[in-house]
Amino acid sequence: MTGKRTSNSRAELTRSLTLLKVFLLASALILCVGAFALTTVLTGTVRSQALDDASISLTQYVNGVLHDDLVQDGRVTVIDAHAIAERDLRSRPDILSVKVWSPDGTLAWTNLAQERIGKRYPLTGHLGEAIEEGSAEAELESLGEGTGEDAVESNLGIDKVIEVYTPILGDHGQPIGAYEIYADSARLEALVSERSRQLWLIVLGVFLLLYASLALLVRGASGRMRRQTQKLKERSKQLLDSYRELDQSSLEAIEALNATVEARDAYTAGHSVRVQRIALAIGLELDLDSSTMTTLGHAALFHDIGKLAVPDAILMKPAKLDPAEYALIKLHSEQGAEIVGKLGRLRDAVPLIRHHHERWDGRGYPDGLAADAIPLEAAIVGLADAWDAMTTDRPYARALTLEEAHAEIRNGRGSQFSPAVVDAFIAAARLRPAEFARVTPFGSLGAIADAS
Repeated sequence: MTGKRTSNSRAELTRSLTLLKVFLLASALILCVGAFALTTVLTGTVRSQALDDASISLTQYVNGVLHDDLVQDGRVTVIDAHAIAERDLRSRPDILSVKVWSPDGTLAWTNLAQERIGKRYPLTGHLGEAIEEGSAEAELESLGEGTGEDAVESNLGIDKVIEVYTPILGDHGQPIGAYEIYADSARLEALVSERSRQLWLIVLGVFLLLYASLALLVRGASGRMRRQTQKLKERSKQLLDSYRELDQSSLEAIEALNATVEARDAYTAGHSVRVQRIALAIGLELDLDSSTMTTLGHAALFHDIGKLAVPDAILMKPAKLDPAEYALIKLHSEQGAEIVGKLGRLRDAVPLIRHHHERWDGRGYPDGLAADAIPLEAAIVGLADAWDAMTTDRPYARALTLEEAHAEIRNGRGSQFSPAVVDAFIAAARLRPAEFARVTPFGSLGAIADAS
């Protein structure tokens, strides 16, 4: 029990260390995903804000240069291209193209391909929204192959530009036209790139610091748990060693008690060891496994230990027992089971000791079990016990000859004894007759080891 609890504690600590490692790896993954997501969002915000700032700056500049010349009597008018001082636009070299639109789609003015001025084009997309709804829009656009009024801008030789659509507002705030501005995006993209790099470095640094702190905490916890595990292993070994010593001492004490039982009656000296030897020979014939053989050996050796509670006057009575005395002596199988049950190492032998006086026909004791309800090993011990009793001289009965004892065993097949156990007994006695001779070996536990 102690070993099992200790083993469970070690397993729990091992699982805890594994969970800490998994937690650390999962935290690293979460932090990486979080850093990537946060930086992506922040970079998008920086790009959007930079684009908005550029849109406002370009709109304010263009409006300041062109508004007074283009807006007359509250409306956008088509004017002579040379009436506007283009030198004012040249102070912003990032401005590539400016187009001014009237509400009906007429190009009122442009600084490029001025032959387009006065021509009317369809109002679509953001340009239509700026004039019809008064909404401004700015975006980074890749210049492809344009057609119609966009053909000139498509040939500027720049891959990506800032394209701004913003309404021209009248005195009462209503849209009376729109500006369409194309500007070089190189400066904006350089700014966004620089700020994105800064954000990546800052976020990466913060998240690395967080992970390093977390790793140090986990490492400290892991170290403490490993030390605890080592101490627990050492303590477990000490406890297991103590438990083995205690178990061995208890087994030796039970053997000593068992020897005391036999020492009280000179006629039955060596009985338990002989029963053990015979039972193990039958068990071998039945091809029982090693663990079962060990349990069978213990049960056979200690089957009569309950007779410690039987008074000497009854145990050594030279005549037949009266009913009251017989009832008292029959208690020894239950009392023996209780004694042996207190030792964990012998716990599997308890039902064998309790039921070794059950009969195949159900007329045995203490529980009146019958047939296959009787544990096989208990039936083996019962037959071995009966054989040794038959072949041993008692004050009230002489020992049977081997032939007579064999006949009794055969006659009891299917009534007192299990048929399978009787058959195994006869086969074992034929193959190993020396095991059934009335010879008491020196050791007892050694017989178990040899049989296993």
